Amino acid sequence: MDIPWIQALLTDHKAAFLAVVIIGITTLYVVLGGLFSVVVTDVIQTVVLTLSSLIISGIAWSKLTPDAVSRLPKDFASLGIPWRLPEFSDTTNAQFEFFGAMVIIWVMKGLLMNAGGPAQMYDFQRFLAARDDRDAAKIGASWSGFLLVRWAMVMGIVLLALTGVTGVTDSERVMPLVLRDYLPLGVRGIVIAGLLAAFMSTFSSTVNSGASFIVRDIWQPYFRPKATAEQAVRFSYWATVLLVVLGLVIGFQSESIAEIWNWMMVTLGAGVIIPNVLRWYWWRMNGWGYALGTLGGMALAAIVLFFDTLPVYVVFPLIVTVSFLLSVLGSLLTAPVEKEVLVSFYRSVRPFGLWRPVKELTRLSAEERASKAENVRLTVLNVLLGMVAIASLYLFPMYLVGHWYRSSFLCLGIGLLAVFILRFTWFRNLPRSA
Repeated sequence: MDIPWIQALLTDHKAAFLAVVIIGITTLYVVLGGLFSVVVTDVIQTVVLTLSSLIISGIAWSKLTPDAVSRLPKDFASLGIPWRLPEFSDTTNAQFEFFGAMVIIWVMKGLLMNAGGPAQMYDFQRFLAARDDRDAAKIGASWSGFLLVRWAMVMGIVLLALTGVTGVTDSERVMPLVLRDYLPLGVRGIVIAGLLAAFMSTFSSTVNSGASFIVRDIWQPYFRPKATAEQAVRFSYWATVLLVVLGLVIGFQSESIAEIWNWMMVTLGAGVIIPNVLRWYWWRMNGWGYALGTLGGMALAAIVLFFDTLPVYVVFPLIVTVSFLLSVLGSLLTAPVEKEVLVSFYRSVRPFGLWRPVKELTRLSAEERASKAENVRLTVLNVLLGMVAIASLYLFPMYLVGHWYRSSFLCLGIGLLAVFILRFTWFRNLPRSA
């Protein structure tokens, strides 16, 4: 039965309206369900996205004929990184001309971000909600495995675009064209649902954690220190809505997804990376240094937003340097953290870095010092093995989709070997369950 008004309701709307509807639905279950709903929907959305990733990568693998491979750019499968791409000069993508510099900045950003804790700040909720230290460690390892198939999907989309999509100058149109031209009806719906699930998962986690920061770190300490649990929950509803509305306002001001994405991931991220690193590796870092470094970095990031022509390899070092200087200045001009707190933190965490004054106050026994030295060596080894395992296992499906079987199975072998060694150097040394 053809009902025109229903058809019009479902199809005759602009993308912005539909985006607001999706965001509104996601906000609703975040407000009503809290962290529990976020975790449950994350599980469901991960299953849907995994299925979508397998579909896209499978279609790309089947469509990639030898003739199609021959049309790929030269050295496309190589891990070598060109320093400069002259074809981008004086184009709308001019910021990618010095591609090598951009890669260096992205790698540095990733290393610094992970050195300061979980890569996304909302990930802290997952670790803090774990039953014990053992489960928290397993959460960090398992999530890398869940992401494996997504790299296959990314490679599938890229290969389909490079071999089948022509005459497109706007990079943001590539994925919609790939979904339209290569996926049959029904399957296309599943894949779109998976992509929406990925967005909703990240969105809900970010909003939930952001609201908790506002409630616990700003509202309760400074405005309502004696607030009841019921009052805190009620205020968290308003904080959640406020964050969503603020995000929508910022989103409507940007001209493209790439513009706002680069600003959030690199420019704004640069303003908060250094304070998060210093808090772990420098004993003199305190709350004033953290606040000044973060606020100063974010303020500079907001100013840079109006100079969108500046490439990230210019913006990132500038913001990181300013944030570093403000963090150090704010810490040195104010009183250090109480000795009892520093000693307690050092004894329980045993951090790396510039902690010698606190180490001398802690007075570790000979057995504790030996245990710390052994833990340092083992931790460095496990970090290196983890980097090898993750990088190799992510490259494995990407090479597989592109029919580069030798490279694919070489990466698989290296990754599995690293995982096997980690079973003895990392997994068996995890703390026992409570």
